[in-house]
Amino acid sequence: MFALALLLVIVPGGFTDTHSLRHYFIGVSAPGSGWPEFSVVGYVDDQQISSYSSDTGRTVPVAPWIKEKEGQEYWRQVTLFDKEVEVLFRLEVKLWKKRLNHTEGFHFLQVIESCELRDDGSTVGYQQFRYDGAEYMYLDIETGSLIPIMAESRIVAHRWNRPDIRIGESSKIYLEIECIRRLKRFVEHGREVLERRVRPRVKVSGQEKGDTMKLHCQVYGFHPRAVDVRWMNGEDEVPLYETTDVIPNPDGTYQIRVSAEVTPKEGDRFSCYVDHSSLEEPLLVQWETKQSTVPAVIISAVVIIIVVLTSVGIIIYKKKKKNYSVVIAPVSSGADKPVTA
Repeated sequence: MFALALLLVIVPGGFTDTHSLRHYFIGVSAPGSGWPEFSVVGYVDDQQISSYSSDTGRTVPVAPWIKEKEGQEYWRQVTLFDKEVEVLFRLEVKLWKKRLNHTEGFHFLQVIESCELRDDGSTVGYQQFRYDGAEYMYLDIETGSLIPIMAESRIVAHRWNRPDIRIGESSKIYLEIECIRRLKRFVEHGREVLERRVRPRVKVSGQEKGDTMKLHCQVYGFHPRAVDVRWMNGEDEVPLYETTDVIPNPDGTYQIRVSAEVTPKEGDRFSCYVDHSSLEEPLLVQWETKQSTVPAVIISAVVIIIVVLTSVGIIIYKKKKKNYSVVIAPVSSGADKPVTA
């Protein structure tokens, strides 16, 4: 559940040289569930750079390129901050269980914060608050105010927006100034890895299902993670299609599959559209609707014919072998006996 919750809120970047610094803070109600009571993970783009756990009580670097560049003093300061946030999370998890009358079971509280630096120099930041995966409050980055979504979060937003507390305003300042400052420094540390570009490979296939066709577009071997894949019919996008998550490969690249169920008609031109930052122009890989598979009835008939011919051949071979077998009669001494074949 914890891993799934992380995947659901990861927001991919665009197809330019946009970079982002994200942190995911997670507190759980049941420490014995296999997850630490509180944890923090940090990412620059799709690269995990840091990790904090209440089990260890310290923040540690993860990416090799940030280990080499950031000294112990930086990690000591981040550890102190994460410890302070841990205290708040322990309290908030208990309060949210009480607000929603959750006396038992596994529940988790999340805060996701991110700042992005775009290739045109502009910046953007956001902060979201979630309970059991459902968003209950977010930061309005323009005003520095926390906006409640669920009824139970109104009292929280009101308290945190008070002039003597102003948590939202503090978050706004961090996201617009300190977060961007750190992001720029981290990008310099890991530019070779972060800006690596690997072109995607694309494979299209189809499965007949009566009058319909299930089209599959497999896109794999690309880096970075952000990618746009969809099915097109001529210049129009196929309205309904299924897509998997972007899955990492062992070599650091990624893959994704997008499928669409269509009913081919005369004049249809189905193709898989792929856009990625490694491409100068998007790819358009066409599916040939006229390419057909051999009907199952014909395949079955061919198999039967082959089996029959093989059986007949074996019988003929055995008969010929019997007719041409050689019998040698014993030869008595002093007289030649004919040898029959």
